[in-house]
Amino acid sequence: MGNAAAIARTHFHAMIPASVQPTLHLESLQPPKRRILFVTSEFADLIKVGGLGDVSAALPRALSAQHDIRVLIPGYRQVLESGRTLRIVGHIKGLAALPACKIGRLDLADGLIVYVLLHPALFDRTGSPYGDPQGHDWPDNHIRFASLGLAAAEIAMGQAGIHWRPELVHANDWPAAMAPAYMTWRKAKVPSLLTIHNLAYQGICDMQCSAELAIPADACGMEGMEFYGKLSFLKAGICYANHVTTVSHTYAQEITTADFGCGLEGMLQAKVKAGQLSGIINGIDATWEPASDPHLVQGFSMDQWQGKQANAAYVEQLFGLASDGPLFGVVSRLVQQKGIDLTLQIADQIVNNGGRLAVIGRGEAELETAMEELAMRYPGRVGVHIGFNETDARRIFAGSDFLLMPSRFEPCGLSQMYAQRFASLPIARRTGGLADTIEDGVTGFLFNEASVDSYQGAIRRALSIYQHPELLNAMRCRAMRAPLLWQQSVKPYDRLYRQLLNEVHAAAELP
Repeated sequence: MGNAAAIARTHFHAMIPASVQPTLHLESLQPPKRRILFVTSEFADLIKVGGLGDVSAALPRALSAQHDIRVLIPGYRQVLESGRTLRIVGHIKGLAALPACKIGRLDLADGLIVYVLLHPALFDRTGSPYGDPQGHDWPDNHIRFASLGLAAAEIAMGQAGIHWRPELVHANDWPAAMAPAYMTWRKAKVPSLLTIHNLAYQGICDMQCSAELAIPADACGMEGMEFYGKLSFLKAGICYANHVTTVSHTYAQEITTADFGCGLEGMLQAKVKAGQLSGIINGIDATWEPASDPHLVQGFSMDQWQGKQANAAYVEQLFGLASDGPLFGVVSRLVQQKGIDLTLQIADQIVNNGGRLAVIGRGEAELETAMEELAMRYPGRVGVHIGFNETDARRIFAGSDFLLMPSRFEPCGLSQMYAQRFASLPIARRTGGLADTIEDGVTGFLFNEASVDSYQGAIRRALSIYQHPELLNAMRCRAMRAPLLWQQSVKPYDRLYRQLLNEVHAAAELP
């Protein structure tokens, strides 16, 4: 019977003239994927110095459901020695003092494609992406990262020999900020977006470098890259990008003021007037799951706190701490920006109130030394490890009661969200992303001034809550629910990408 019905239907349709047969349209409810090149100097899977590496690994993955997004990074030694298969797929011609480079391709296990800019003399070195093992900046950083920007521009123009061409370039921080500039100077008909993760790092070089970098004369003035008689890579990105974002709503407002603008507030104010500056808060990736994180000694949840106690016991043993009193954690670069000097000054208050302090991180030599001296002054109450490893950092987040973040400025911050997810209440200055992600007295504690008195007030409030377990646990539960995952925070980027693409296409259609 089924076969007869099928034959009858076929015969019936064959009798209808083609001109009047209905046409079946199958349309996806999802907007089409667009091709995005994400340009960065760090990528946590391969090389990481700070939060930029975490964002660069997480955001493209989160956006991959909406777009064909691929990453471009330099070919550092750590990348070349990662054990992953690297195929040569393209090349970049030299320009002025910028050498010709090859482009390799890594296909990661989850499908993310990473392009690698290859030039051994520029990138295959011992040290960090930015400096030698002693912490000194490489003297040719202007050549190294201008080459990264030029490579992005060449790829955007379809001149790199890669059988893929982006419709939009998303550059991140000063090492990638020359991409929008080279795209503009070479008249690429592709929009660019610059994300500022930290305005304080600008990529400054001498004005005499302009010839080496093939910078046009009219770009060396105040309306271009010139910055107090030098050249600023970050200013170039701000000037030439179609849109600028930064990593929190509050920081987007702060950087237009003299206090936080680092000398670029005038240009950023102009971006605001043009509708070309916005703040999009970072998220955290799904690996920050306290019940199942393999880094932890034992997982835990809002209904089962034993795992938090197990991680606290590990931290106590690792740092040689007593087993009584509230546990305060510091997981941070030990630098002035992070307010480490303020933590040194309030440590007496923590210890005198029965608290303990566990510190992990590295940074400025004098602050490292001061932290080590603090630990010697308070054995059993203060423990300090100079250095960093992911497992111990996560166990401090999971085992601590409070996390200290007295930053003088903080564009977004991820540590406060990591701490919240792992039921450690952040104590932080009300600035940048800290103000946007911590609800004072609900998911953590905020204080207003970068001063000892203001900081001490927040410490007193935290110690008071610690004395009431039911209030402490209620705050912990609220904190664990607070952080955004990247999957939730990609929507603003998706909207912005499509807006920029629509604007460019609309402009191209004008007579």
